[in-house]
Amino acid sequence: MDTVHIHRHSGLLSALGLALADVVHEAQEPCSLPYAPETFVQLDRRLSRLEEQCVDALRAQGFPRSQISTESFLHLRYQGTDCALMVSAHQHPATARSPRAGDFGAAFVERYMREFGFIIPDRPVVVDDVRVRGTGRSGLRLEDVPKAQTGPPRVDKMTQCYFEGGYQETPVYLLGELAYGHKLQGPCLIIDSNSTILVEPGCQAEVTETGDIRISVGAEAPSTVGAQLDPIHLSIFSHRFMSIAEQMGRILQRTAISTNIKERLDFSCALFGPDGGLVSNAPHIPVHLGAMQETVQFQIRHLGADLHPGDVLLSNHPSAGGSHLPDLTVITPVFWPGQARPVFYVASRGHHADIGGITPGSMPPHSTTLQQEGAVFLSFKLVQGGVFQEEAVTEALRAPGKIPGCSGTRNLHDNLSDLRAQVAANQKGIQLVGELIGQYGLDVVQAYMGHIQANAELAVRDMLRAFGTSRQARGLPLEVSAEDHMDDGSPIRLRVHINLSQGSAVFDFSGTGPEVLGNLNAPRAITLSSLIYCLRCLVGRDIPLNQGCLTPVQVVIPKGSILDPSPEAAVVGGNVLTSQRVVDVILGAFGACAASQGCMNNVTLGNAHMGYYETVAGGAGAGPGWHGRSGVHSHMTNTRITDPEILESRYPVILRRFELRPGSGGRGRYRGGDGVVRELMFREEALLSVLTERRAFRPYGLHGGEPGARGLNLLIRKDGRTVNLGGKTSVTVYPGDVFCLHTPGGGGYGDPEDPASPPASPPQPPAFSERGSVYEFRRAQEAV
Repeated sequence: MDTVHIHRHSGLLSALGLALADVVHEAQEPCSLPYAPETFVQLDRRLSRLEEQCVDALRAQGFPRSQISTESFLHLRYQGTDCALMVSAHQHPATARSPRAGDFGAAFVERYMREFGFIIPDRPVVVDDVRVRGTGRSGLRLEDVPKAQTGPPRVDKMTQCYFEGGYQETPVYLLGELAYGHKLQGPCLIIDSNSTILVEPGCQAEVTETGDIRISVGAEAPSTVGAQLDPIHLSIFSHRFMSIAEQMGRILQRTAISTNIKERLDFSCALFGPDGGLVSNAPHIPVHLGAMQETVQFQIRHLGADLHPGDVLLSNHPSAGGSHLPDLTVITPVFWPGQARPVFYVASRGHHADIGGITPGSMPPHSTTLQQEGAVFLSFKLVQGGVFQEEAVTEALRAPGKIPGCSGTRNLHDNLSDLRAQVAANQKGIQLVGELIGQYGLDVVQAYMGHIQANAELAVRDMLRAFGTSRQARGLPLEVSAEDHMDDGSPIRLRVHINLSQGSAVFDFSGTGPEVLGNLNAPRAITLSSLIYCLRCLVGRDIPLNQGCLTPVQVVIPKGSILDPSPEAAVVGGNVLTSQRVVDVILGAFGACAASQGCMNNVTLGNAHMGYYETVAGGAGAGPGWHGRSGVHSHMTNTRITDPEILESRYPVILRRFELRPGSGGRGRYRGGDGVVRELMFREEALLSVLTERRAFRPYGLHGGEPGARGLNLLIRKDGRTVNLGGKTSVTVYPGDVFCLHTPGGGGYGDPEDPASPPASPPQPPAFSERGSVYEFRRAQEAV
């Protein structure tokens, strides 16, 4: 904040404001007409009728016609979309091809481009509502103060005021004696019969033409910040960049329409440097964030000079940095005047509930090839030259239907709406970074992008040195290792070689199992995402998760293994299951904590006209000094469960039970967190698919801690039969059937029989936690 404006009668609070305020009357009615020449006469007629209503209402309150003004609005949207904008045409005069009230079409296109970053020129525009605002201007006006005479203002007296540096002689001025143009250097006091104004040291007060006080805050101008590293500005920029990503996420949540993004928050937003390296992110989904930089860097290599202002890219292919196909990544390169190449990139990744494939929900438990999992985008221009490529992306989303046994997307409307929301979120990020560059300059902003990454690199090197030194002091080798298995027996092996002098390490996954004929294969980007997440956790300092975390490490992943499969291998489970196992192995090698539930407990439900997807919480692993949390998402996922009211109103299910699973956490000096039990009763026929792990191998404990309980998937038929579904299956369910999901608990830490063990944590009773759309709406209102 650099300017403070204080009204000269502010001490009167609202009394004077009520006397001087304008009176506004609005009239609005629904319309549902196309915005087209053949409807302009009808629109003008409706606007005129509403204008008469406003004028009559204000006249009834005593305002003469000369003090009444009106402004017309149309609530417009592109046909087939959900986001409507209330548009005024006061800056767009009427033309031969517009209503008499103004060119609302031009105003709509201009604002839509500014808000969302694209237009849909071939799509008709629809008028949802017509609205007129009438304003009755108050006849009362405050007199202007006289212009300043020659000479400084008169000091009424001097007094002592205490500021940060101690007591200072402070002049006191009378507000009634000040005139327009007078300038007062702080510190000083300006007093009136109803108010006292303090001007602090380093600030300057000026009297405006209306007698108000405008204070210029004398803080250091941001433009004086240099490109050289400064610890204070490093913290400022770190949080500014993170704030940009968080605001992108709020726009995405607000403008999306799918349950997955709007309610479950299954999305991530981040900011990337000119080389595509991750700079900062919001605290969204870890499995997205680490992999997104691989996606951005692939597009830079793939497209080269074929990136232009107004282009927005779409990608989900595993070989292009994708996590799995339902996670669609939208990338916007940002150009700056005088720069030939993009100066930074913004991106958002959101999980779409259906993009086609062999099962509703696009999370097939038994897929064996990539094409069975839905639509594939290697490098697709979603927006080109500022125009949303709706026809082309629609064709691509329907393309899986040409493959035998597969279907195109089952919810095209949600796909298109959420993609537009992702573009809009990116546009918000561009605006905010543009403001940052305008404030500090491009060189400074890009320099601090590099400083933030360098700071993360230094933090990881310090952590590796500290870990290595600790082992060396205990006579232990500088190599650590760990191994765990997927439920099909595939091993995940890791050896970590630490270079103490350089503060670097080699993470070697040699010996990991080969690519599987299934969907547990994890693209290389997923392994890197898991690693960057673990390193960020092990650092334990307040730094953004970014590319710098990976600079001190070398990663060895065998080609053709389950962690670096062939381009056409099925991968839908690698993102949500194998990533969790990789995290357990890395944290286990460092002895940081016991295994968490190691699974995202994926449940999909769908039929010809709907698709639903959710991930379900479980138990977190315990560690040295803490019990594992119960009933939480852990590590690579950070989504929210769908509100029961939304779940039951939008989908043909009834939530019968959702509670903690007592005793499922592993025993230990510190106990593992408990999993949950979730029961869904179905109200119509649908295909239920489950994609889960830790149904065979239990989440391990550490240092004598016991493992957590395995998960269990049960289907209770309407006739009372109970069927164990196993970890991965698809089954047709009928009205009255019940799916009962028991999620795994976390492993314990330390010997439970150790006499020094703290008492076992008491059972955690189910407790209400206010969440969901109503809570988010209330929080947004309170934040205004």
